[in-house]
Amino acid sequence: MLISDRCHVDLDLHTKVDGLEEVELGNANIGTTGKGIGPTYSTKAARSGIRVSDVFDKARFDEKLRHMADGYKKRYGDILKYDAEDEIKRFDEYRERLQAYVVDQVPLIESAVKGDVKMLVEGANALMLDIDNGTYPFVTSSNTGLGGIFTGLHLNPRKIRETIGVVKAYTTRVGSGPFPTEQLNEVGEKLQQVGREFGVTTGRKRRCGWLDLVLVKYSNSINWYDSINLTKLDILDDFEEIQVAVAYEHNGKEITSFPADLSVLDTMNVKYVTLPGWKANTMGLKKWEELPENARKYVEYIEKFTGVHIKYIGTGPGQENMIIR
Repeated sequence: MLISDRCHVDLDLHTKVDGLEEVELGNANIGTTGKGIGPTYSTKAARSGIRVSDVFDKARFDEKLRHMADGYKKRYGDILKYDAEDEIKRFDEYRERLQAYVVDQVPLIESAVKGDVKMLVEGANALMLDIDNGTYPFVTSSNTGLGGIFTGLHLNPRKIRETIGVVKAYTTRVGSGPFPTEQLNEVGEKLQQVGREFGVTTGRKRRCGWLDLVLVKYSNSINWYDSINLTKLDILDDFEEIQVAVAYEHNGKEITSFPADLSVLDTMNVKYVTLPGWKANTMGLKKWEELPENARKYVEYIEKFTGVHIKYIGTGPGQENMIIR
């Protein structure tokens, strides 16, 4: 594992502030992981953040950390329980241990691209958590879509050979924020339980609902997928009928894209198409022809609506549980 010397450091100070900011928001809280990500990006944008390169200059690191802590102390007072000197002592230990892993990533990536090294770049969050294109303010603090690859990794955009959209066969969300197709009923509960839907970082139950094709199409408009990897198809095996969202309506008019205005999202109607289920086991299947007819029709309907070829279909939790078309 290598760490860019331009990477911003997420301090314990940031995690403390993250919790306080969520308390301040009250019922309008974002539902963050509490790991300090938002405050770290805030100090980055304010140009007061600490980068990995700063860690290796003790005097500079100590000064910047104390200055940052003093600023937060002025805002939060005694409710901020944080000892800057304790964190400084820990970084005195981290400094030597980190050294072997830190690199200047720009020449590293450049040499890899010139050497035609094969790379797989994985997005950590879905597009609706993108700071610019997601359900703001219920988002993370970075660009989670295709654009983040170029600002974060400095890859040559002309070298991207394939962009794959990873899409569940139903829709989920963890944390707060709008969710048009959420099912607060036995359907949502069944998807959550059968799909084992828990947040990886927090362990919270994910909110679950029918597949939102309006959202998927919007995601494609941002990321320009060459193909889709449709995951967890097997979770739908036991449904008599399956609904998919195909349009939004607000004040009697159809909305042509995913709206930015949260008040619209909260008051609009979702139009669904009902498709027949297949009531058969698909777990572990590896060939397209093995899928039940209605399962194939479900996949084909998504393809036709989004205009993107579904190249991969996940049929279970294992790496080998995959249909490649």
